[in-house]
Amino acid sequence: MVESIRIANCSGYYGDNLGAARAMVDGGPIDVLTGDYLAELTMTILYNQKQTRGANTGYVGTFLKQVADVASDCKKRGIKIVSNAGGLNPKAMAEEIEKILAEQNVDAKVAYIDGDDLLEDIERLQAEGEQFVNIDKGIPLAKSGNPVVTANTYFGAWGIKEALDQGADIVIAPRVTDAAVVIGPAAWKFNWQRNDYDALAGALAAGHIIECGAQCCGGNYSFIEEVPTFRNVGYPIAEIEPDGSFTITKHPGTGGLISVGTVTAQLLYEISTPAYYNPDVIAHFDTMAVEQTGEHRVRVSGCRGSSPPPTHKVCINTRGGYRNGLEVLLTGLDIEKKAELYLDQIFHNLGGKEQFDEVEIQLIRSDKEDPVTNEQAHAALRVTCVSSDPKKVGRLFNAKITELGLATIPGNTGRGNSMGGGNATIVYWPALLDSRKVTERVHMGDTVTEVLPTQRLDLPEIFYQEVPVKIAPAPGGDTVRIPFGRLFGTRSGDKGGCANCGVWARSDEAYSFLHEYLTVDEFKRLLPDLAQYDIERYEMPNLRALNFYIHDILKDGVSSNNRIDGQAKSLGEYLRAKYIEAPAVLVG
Repeated sequence: MVESIRIANCSGYYGDNLGAARAMVDGGPIDVLTGDYLAELTMTILYNQKQTRGANTGYVGTFLKQVADVASDCKKRGIKIVSNAGGLNPKAMAEEIEKILAEQNVDAKVAYIDGDDLLEDIERLQAEGEQFVNIDKGIPLAKSGNPVVTANTYFGAWGIKEALDQGADIVIAPRVTDAAVVIGPAAWKFNWQRNDYDALAGALAAGHIIECGAQCCGGNYSFIEEVPTFRNVGYPIAEIEPDGSFTITKHPGTGGLISVGTVTAQLLYEISTPAYYNPDVIAHFDTMAVEQTGEHRVRVSGCRGSSPPPTHKVCINTRGGYRNGLEVLLTGLDIEKKAELYLDQIFHNLGGKEQFDEVEIQLIRSDKEDPVTNEQAHAALRVTCVSSDPKKVGRLFNAKITELGLATIPGNTGRGNSMGGGNATIVYWPALLDSRKVTERVHMGDTVTEVLPTQRLDLPEIFYQEVPVKIAPAPGGDTVRIPFGRLFGTRSGDKGGCANCGVWARSDEAYSFLHEYLTVDEFKRLLPDLAQYDIERYEMPNLRALNFYIHDILKDGVSSNNRIDGQAKSLGEYLRAKYIEAPAVLVG
């Protein structure tokens, strides 16, 4: 048996199953319990929490309930707990955990990490030449026109390793990268060095797979017919080996599925290039091998790593304009004429469209000709207005629309004025910071230890050299018309103001066709509402996969765009619903 560390993840987001921590501790042997809670949207939620509940908040409060539930058993069984639930206030969370441990008489050591918060340093750093250029838009922060409300560096794994080296039983991290809570314990277990890039790359891939909890265990999986049951879908465990190879599995008796497909889907989630950047290492996702080694067991090996980039990513949130809006159902005949009349009427009542800084109008034609149900006759008209003046989108905005209820189009049915509610929008601003200006601080009791990132250690740079892969010609012959999703799986999601849509095939022949057929132009033809966006295509033949990266589709991030699906989670399934002409030999 190869030595390994069993790292179990009990959370993929703020609001995930509270019982998962207990299930992971009791379901079978594990060495580390992790929890990932910090999506980009979560930082906004925690900021709003601090504004309404006071400066001593700003962390993921539900994690405290999980700690209270499992801390005693984890200490008895030697299970370490590592989480990024500290959010904007890891110190306050650590103090609350200390209180819980004292109440339960559990002798466990708690460490927390800080140094990521740049809010007080933004102006100084800008004066020193850091422009914090928006990664997606190419605009420096100084030209955003918005005040900064949060600014946090994405730390890597070395502060976590240091805390574990010092004997911590529970490590509370701030805005670390999602995979850091997995890389850190693996580096601690095997005493990896900073330049063990292949091993680190493997742990990064493992962290990326399990960071979203049940999503790699059959959750949100395209081929729903392959999943034995969606009841009690299990949470993932990564069994990481000394060289960075690992096996993804789950506890016996849980629902869901772990297969090459579910793991591939998660590898494609929320990525851009196959070179996956992290402050500790660049992992090359186009080098790994993925194989089924048993029931609910998938082994991943051979992931190559390179020296980390010279910068750390920074999650900045700024306060934008104030937003309000409405959604109304338009029903039956003359949908476009009804929309025109209604828009003219509401903007006349509001005092003119031109008074707003931004107006977005969406007419969603979900109505059907000769409908067989009332609901099939509905289209949706969505209107969103943004202004720097909160009064223009406040209570009077709602009142001026409401008063038209009996004086407007036939069948008028509102769905509420909830699109922003007159509150300020939070604009996500992803940027980069010179890694030489980054220092982590590990707090254990009265001891504070500074941890420097790898980029400050002057190590020789090592870069993996890509080896071109030859793709076999696509199969020919007769074709059949078939939904894209009957042949191919997808997984999509948000990346700040951008989105990705990963696509994979289940056989070499199907990938040959996919590789040749699904160009960027064809992708846009299938999804014509995406034609306006700049889209990049990346290839991962080892996964039989393509990834499409769609720029600016989500505007300034989840908190500020007006799409019904503001996180692009449904984009992949939209693609799977489109009909294509495919070789009959692939249909079988």
